[in-house]
Formats: sequence, structure tokens, C-alpha cells
Amino acid sequence: MKHGRGMGESGSGTSHIEAQAMLDAFASVGAVSFDVTRTTRTGDKDGFRRGVSLADLARMLPAMLDVAAGTQRNVIVRPHGPAVVFIQLDDIKALNLARLAPAVFLTLETSPGNFQAWVALAGIEDKDFARRLRKGTGADPTASGATRVAGSLNFKDKYAPDFPRVTLRQANLARLTTAAELERLGLVAEPEASPPHSPPARSQPGPGRRKWPSYARCLDGAPLNSEETGPDTSRADFVWCMTALTWGWSTEETAARLMEESTKAHANGPGYAELTTRNAALAVERRRQQQQPRRHRIG
Repeated sequence: MKHGRGMGESGSGTSHIEAQAMLDAFASVGAVSFDVTRTTRTGDKDGFRRGVSLADLARMLPAMLDVAAGTQRNVIVRPHGPAVVFIQLDDIKALNLARLAPAVFLTLETSPGNFQAWVALAGIEDKDFARRLRKGTGADPTASGATRVAGSLNFKDKYAPDFPRVTLRQANLARLTTAAELERLGLVAEPEASPPHSPPARSQPGPGRRKWPSYARCLDGAPLNSEETGPDTSRADFVWCMTALTWGWSTEETAARLMEESTKAHANGPGYAELTTRNAALAVERRRQQQQPRRHRIG
């Protein structure tokens, strides 16, 4: 089943049809409930409901979308299902869609030229495999696993006043894939060395350890952000800086490298990277002092 409506097409009937088609696609691969979030144009959370059943969401969604369109609210859902893993591949470019098509069950166009593909695998979550799949497909490594509802408008300030409509571009009902198939299709990056999520105790790098920590693994180990839409990138940046400094990189080198690794640092500029690195350096120094043996005076 394929859909190809234009991003600017309006009308509640179209919105409702596309939204139901998206729910049908998720249901076909095992989704049984959804976390539902409403956000404002600036990304602030305006409402949240956890674990809404598929049937209840299908019943509620038409009215929810109509209200959201009038109040400029985004409707975002996160799918859940027993023994099925959903992996969101976000910010995919059109050129990459063809090689992903055999394995995905759902493709959305969330704004003009920006696509999102979803794969579903039977089994339990493997964060390392999901990370390598995102890397291998060129997807956003910080994808949250939650998506805007097809048929809804994408309310962001940068799009005003012509907010694009989230469009369902392709649905392959009941399309489950496997890790082996994804690797066979060449979509999975090779495993990396596994540095720890938190900085090691020693303050100097060991012989030959002149490498950078894995930023992706720091993201994997980070807690959810306050909106529960993805990893807390500020925390990931801080832990990554602590690890780099502990491994012997200077504050200047670490701040410069953070600008390359972190999308948040790139967006906020050198001031953010330098402040994060300085705070991490203070934390490393405090840890070093705490680990020094205390000297006892003999009276």
C-alpha cells in the first residue's frame, strides 16, 4: 500500500485517513499501545498519556487532530508491542529510501524532503544494534522512537505560517525484518570498540590510548530528556567530555571535538562546547581529589 499526497494538502478527512493508515501499519507488525504526547511550536510538552490502547487511540485520534490543528499543537506517538522492537530511522534523505524500502514497514515525510522510516523486528531491544543500524543508514543517532502522526501538521516556528503536513509515503503491512536481513542489505554499521559509559578512574591515558570515546555509546547510556522523547543530549555531552578528559585530551581539544560529535553543540556554538568541557574538567578534578588517599596526622 502506497500513499503520495502533497505536503500542503489540507482537510480533516485526509488527515483522519492518513492517521488511521499509519495506525494500521503499526498494528500490522505488533503495536498494541502508544504513548501520546502533545507539544507546542517551540517543542514544549503540552500533554502526555502513557499506554493508550490501539483501539482507544483510533477512536480518539480524529477529534485530537482537529483540536491540534486549531491550537497549533503537534501530536506525537510512541508505539509499544509485546516481543517486537521498533527502530525509528529519522532524517533520512530521499536518495537513501530505495535501499531501505525492502526492510521497512512505514515511511513518512515529516517535512519537505525529510523522511522517516520504521523497521520492526521480533525479539527484545538491542540498543547497540539499533545504534549501528542508524549509523549505517545515515539516520539521526538521537532519534527518540516517537513520531508525529501522519496527516497532522508539523508545527515548528521555522515553518510558519505554511506548516507542512506529515505524509504517509509508503506502508508495507505486516513487514517484519530481522537483524540478519538488515545486515545482508548492507544497512548496519560495523561494531565499534566498547569504551565504558562513564569515565574510567585513572586520570591519564594508558599506553597507545590516543583515541576518542564513542559519542554514540554515551548517547545510548544517557537518561531520557525531560520530555521523554529521546536521550538527554546535555548529559551525554557532559559524560563524553569527562571520558575524553580522563583519557588525556586537553580541554581545548575536547571542546573542539564536541562540536563535531554533538548536534546540540553544533547548534548552540562554541560557547556551549567550552562551558560543557569546563564543567566536565571540574568534575574530573573533583573525582581525582576524592580518589587520593587521605593523609592522617600523627599527634
